[in-house]
Order: sequence, then structure tokens, then C-alpha cells
Amino acid sequence: MNPLYENKHIRIEVEVSEIPWLKIFAQEPCKEMTDCPTETKQQIWQLLNVIETEMLSYYKPEKINIASFANYVPQVHWHIMARFKEDSYFPEPMWGVKQRESQLELPSIDSFIKKLLLRIDNEV
Repeated sequence: MNPLYENKHIRIEVEVSEIPWLKIFAQEPCKEMTDCPTETKQQIWQLLNVIETEMLSYYKPEKINIASFANYVPQVHWHIMARFKEDSYFPEPMWGVKQRESQLELPSIDSFIKKLLLRIDNEV
């Protein structure tokens, strides 16, 4: 998958899903956050905040879910998901049991990404 954004410390990817879902990866091989260089950790925390803030403003979700498991991919990465009461899994996690069939009508992901990239360019 092509990164949405990257620099020498991190990269951001879009997870294809019914909900807005981004992932931030450390560029260095790091199994745990404590393995990451300080600047990488700082950028991850900063970007988690920026992405959450932008998702809240743009999509107005019920909740933002932020998770870091990395059990299958033992590389530091974080999932940031905008959740809606009407999505197929809510209130379960996106990895949980599907609760219903859903067809969310959300604002354009492309417009969201353009807005997000402008903010990242100004802050990171």
C-alpha cells in the first residue's frame, strides 16, 4: 500500500474500511514503543493527536478508537478509527463481531486527506 504521508521517522497509511481508518507506522524496526527513537515517539504522539482532532472535526463521529496491538505485525504501528453508532461493528471493535449490515454515508475521504496533509505539513 502506498503511504499517505511519510518521512524518515514515520509513515501513515489508509486502511480500506467502511469507516475512516488510518495507521501510523514507525519507519525503524521497532517491536515496542520503548524501542523507538525519541523523535519517532514524539512524531507518533503528535500525529495521533492531529489525526484524532481532524477526524473529530471533519467526520463528527460517535467515538475515536486508537489502538496498538501489533500481534500479527510485530512493528510499532497505531490504528486511528472514526466510529459511528451506525457502523457495522459498533460498539464492538472493528476486529470484533459484526453487529449489523451498514452503508455509512460519510464526507469524502479524499477531502479529509487533503485537509489532514495540510495540517501535517504545517505541524510536523
